[in-house]
Amino acid sequence: MKPQLLKISKDQVNSFSARKDVMPDINNRWHYHPEVELIYFKNGSGTQFIGDSISPFLTGDVVLVGANLPHFWQFDNSYFSGQEDISADINVIHFNESFLGESFLALPENQVIKTLLEKSKHGIQIRQTSGTSIGGLIESIINTDGPRRIMLLLEILTSIYECQEYNLLSSLGFRNDFNASEKDRINTIYNYLIENFKKEISLKEIAAVGNISPNSFCKFFKSRSRKTYTQFVREIRIGHACKLLIDNNLNIKEICYESGFNNFSSFHKHFKIIKGKTPLEYQKNFLKENK
Repeated sequence: MKPQLLKISKDQVNSFSARKDVMPDINNRWHYHPEVELIYFKNGSGTQFIGDSISPFLTGDVVLVGANLPHFWQFDNSYFSGQEDISADINVIHFNESFLGESFLALPENQVIKTLLEKSKHGIQIRQTSGTSIGGLIESIINTDGPRRIMLLLEILTSIYECQEYNLLSSLGFRNDFNASEKDRINTIYNYLIENFKKEISLKEIAAVGNISPNSFCKFFKSRSRKTYTQFVREIRIGHACKLLIDNNLNIKEICYESGFNNFSSFHKHFKIIKGKTPLEYQKNFLKENK
């Protein structure tokens, strides 16, 4: 879907920005920016949308999002409940690839960083165990001044490159070449689907959201998202199901209906198509890897 270009506020004192967020709805929209984004979820969970990838994020995760790669993190509803014992804690760094000069990445010693930034154009997610140690370095940057900030960032990027436990998120074929004049319409459709995926959304209903005729909607949607409307909704539902499987608070049939599927066999079939394994296999693999 069409993301919004987000302008990152510039810090006149430092060469890159680093901040701590405690609000789960900060920049709560599908967006992109020319800066690379490095984010550490010290406390936070939900569903992340990176390029054309829809998947869970968890406390302890670190995500590196390359320049101009659209992204959006939707926190679980519990973070909006007002409960004092449930709060977000997010550490975010933004930097330009050339913040150390145009020739910096051309140095032979920096080939690993150059390679990492190329991979980050598809989004890199580092899971909890390794992510937590890297997250500690990200936290340190926020409370550091002077040249040590730069040294820490280079150490973080090198650590991510050397980490063996990471996932590339967006597909290799994803491209961000949207028509800017349609951003409001696409964003409206996208956000409506994210908020209402659990219910049946008719073609007439979603076409009205985008102010498009039902006959034209499917062609419009696929030309912008490179996915059919039905496929996109299924992927949102499966992404939510993955989060529920990880939480391990509901049985698989309950997760099926909680994710917007009305038929268990259909849920099972499409989960395996999208994730390459059954819901139970997905859950067992995750629990085994995160003991």
